[in-house]
Amino acid sequence: MKTIVEKAARFIKYKGHYPTPKPIELGGVVVGRGYPRFIIAEIGINHNGSVELAKKLIDVAKNAGAQAVKFQKRTIDKVYSEEELAKPRAVDRGLLENAVKREVLSKEAVERLEKSDFKESTNGDLKWALEFTEDEYRKIFDYAESQGLIAFASPWDEDSVDVLERLNVPCYKIASASITDLDLLRKVKSTGKPVIISTGMSTIEEVDQAVNTLGRENLVMMHTVSTYPSKDEELNLRVIHSFRKLYPEVMVGYSGHERGIAPTLAAAIIGALVIERHITLDKTMFGSDQAASLEPSELTDLVRGIREIEAAYGDGVKAVLETEVPIKEKLRRNK
Repeated sequence: MKTIVEKAARFIKYKGHYPTPKPIELGGVVVGRGYPRFIIAEIGINHNGSVELAKKLIDVAKNAGAQAVKFQKRTIDKVYSEEELAKPRAVDRGLLENAVKREVLSKEAVERLEKSDFKESTNGDLKWALEFTEDEYRKIFDYAESQGLIAFASPWDEDSVDVLERLNVPCYKIASASITDLDLLRKVKSTGKPVIISTGMSTIEEVDQAVNTLGRENLVMMHTVSTYPSKDEELNLRVIHSFRKLYPEVMVGYSGHERGIAPTLAAAIIGALVIERHITLDKTMFGSDQAASLEPSELTDLVRGIREIEAAYGDGVKAVLETEVPIKEKLRRNK
């Protein structure tokens, strides 16, 4: 059976050298070439609206050795139209019952759900149920900080930036879905904090527009494929090299949605300095992102693999090691 590193090797098909962007500080951690890869465990919406589940996922990230956890923040009635929110959608009953308990659904939604024994649910019920309040986010972020982790989020609208500013997040993430929302990008830029931007489902022209809007200082550009889960043949990891060549001042990372970890390891090897993967307690849990997420043991394997690769990388100078000298003396006939 092939090792994880051997599997990763088949994704590496290009060697190149590019200028080194300036290091960036994210929540007190220096990120850049010569420093350990910055590993983000994206909880996203895999918490299913449960503060306790969010804390369990933070524990998973800490135990695996990640440096940060990331969430998503939306103002539901601004991000989604009334028509979209009204669409029928089957939703896990436990998730809805918890939302009723948390008092995040409208009176009309609660009456409809209870009258139908939670069978007549909508897309809006799900979106509101998945959205933490500002107070809940404060508790979650405080818990992450108590565990030594950096916590931040992807705002999907300008009001959400205001909420995250009140929570004093150290940096921002722009989701692939928001890369063309220039008003949002300008709002995030106005905070003066570092920005990580995902580039899934985007043309190079759209990426260029986003980079020009945000500026190239304190920016991390993440190569991303926005299929959940992504097939290996869709990943096109050489885009990491393309980004490094096109945007030499910008730090490049990788946000993966594939099922395994070999491509992510390969991304770290070929130049991604920031690594992001969704995490879950169980891929079979209710939720659209669960199947493309890593379970605790997989995240642990990924972090360990990246750290082993970093330790093994070396400086490229060929020399005889001190530990090799006695072996050389013993085995060489012609000295």
